Amino acid sequence: MHNQLTESDIKKMQEEIEYRKLVVRKEALEDVKEARAQGDLSENFEYYAAKKFKNKNEGRIRFLERMIKTAEVVSDESAADEVGMNNKVEVWFEEDDETETYKIVTTMRQDSLKGLISGESPLGKALLGHKVGDRVFVEIGAGDGYYVVIRSIDKSAGDDDELRSF
Repeated sequence: MHNQLTESDIKKMQEEIEYRKLVVRKEALEDVKEARAQGDLSENFEYYAAKKFKNKNEGRIRFLERMIKTAEVVSDESAADEVGMNNKVEVWFEEDDETETYKIVTTMRQDSLKGLISGESPLGKALLGHKVGDRVFVEIGAGDGYYVVIRSIDKSAGDDDELRSF
C-alpha cells in the first residue's frame, strides 16, 4: 500500500532526514563514544541509552526514506468550492446535533486530538470533493455509517502542521 503524501509533506520529510543525518546522527555518535569511554559496557546504562537513541534516529531516517520512496503524491489543489487537502471543514453531525471543525491532511500529519484527520480516513474520504451544504454519508464498514452536512470550507488553512513522529 502506498501512503498518500503532498509535495509539501515530502519536502518536510526530506528536511527532517537531512537534519537527522547532519545534526542528530553526529550528536548520537558522540554520545555513544563518550559513554563507551566510561569503561565496563556490561553495566553502563549511559552506553545502552545512547545506543538506543542512535538506533531510534537511524530507524526514523529509514522510515522517512521508505515513505518517500513508496509515496503516492497527491495534489492539495481543489476547486474553489470543494473540500480538498489542507482545508478546514466545519461539519454538522445529524445524529448528535453537534458541529465540529476538522482539517483534512495526509496520514503523516493526522492527529485527531488536534482536529487533523487523514484524507484516507472514513470521514476524510467522504468529505473530499464535496461542497458546502452537501449531506454526505460516512461509511464506517459493511454499509453502516452516519450523515454529516458540510457547513463551511476554509481554504486559507496552511500546511504548517508537524509530521507525526514516534
